[in-house]
Amino acid sequence: MPSATQAAAKTGLVIDRASHTIRLTREFDAPRTEIFEAWTRPERVTCWWDPAGEPLATCEIDLTPGGAFKFVAKSRAEMPFTGIYREIAPPDRLIFEALGATGRVLLRDAGGKTLMTVEIECRSAEQLDHYLEVGVDVGTAQTLDNLVAYARSRAAKVA
Repeated sequence: MPSATQAAAKTGLVIDRASHTIRLTREFDAPRTEIFEAWTRPERVTCWWDPAGEPLATCEIDLTPGGAFKFVAKSRAEMPFTGIYREIAPPDRLIFEALGATGRVLLRDAGGKTLMTVEIECRSAEQLDHYLEVGVDVGTAQTLDNLVAYARSRAAKVA
């Protein structure tokens, strides 16, 4: 797994202590619709979500405001990632609550590419410190690396 410094260099990692937010950015050679679908279709999320690169054992998505999601990694079946969708605005924005924090996926067109910002807003400075201690920033950076590789592989199949 990359170090926090390597993750910061690859993803534009910013820790905003004033807002208790972890913010990561990525650029994709793919349209926003493709990246949005990679976040919202179970058959796609399964391919890239796990930081270790293993396909998910379970991926359930009820893509409606108030709808739930559940992602279960094969190696960590006892620790599912679950949450509730709060806002769904294809192909621009996806907002959800999970593990006591608010997650935002923001997508914008950047001259034929997609610029994605992922924000994890914690409820307190203590929660942010805990997230950093357990490596949420590094794990999320690795997950985004997986998404970049997945988007590239899909583009190569189409080309």
